[in-house]
Amino acid sequence: MPDIEFTSAAPIVPVRNLDAALDRYRRLGFEAREYAGRERYGFVDRGAVQLHLTEWAEHDPLSTSSSVYFYVSDADALYAEWKALADLGGRLHPPQDTPYGLREFAYVDPDGTLHRVGSPL
Repeated sequence: MPDIEFTSAAPIVPVRNLDAALDRYRRLGFEAREYAGRERYGFVDRGAVQLHLTEWAEHDPLSTSSSVYFYVSDADALYAEWKALADLGGRLHPPQDTPYGLREFAYVDPDGTLHRVGSPL
């Protein structure tokens, strides 16, 4: 088998309204841009992390779930940054130490995507 290097991964996250989602990710500190084609699709980046967003009008956050995990250098600092945002929507859960060696917090956005964020203890 050839030695093939995997270089990155980009989860595809469903959103109900692409424009609102792109704006929300910008507020969270991501670079955000819409795909120029006919599909309602977008890209968000922060550091080495990238997510793809796909607009899905039928998406129901109560019955369809998605989740992503971000490893960051300082979960407490990022939590404070996101907590300071007014009218972000969704649910932000405070950081806690985990038995698996990470300081971790969670954000569930209005589209139902769970963002778990952690840094080493």
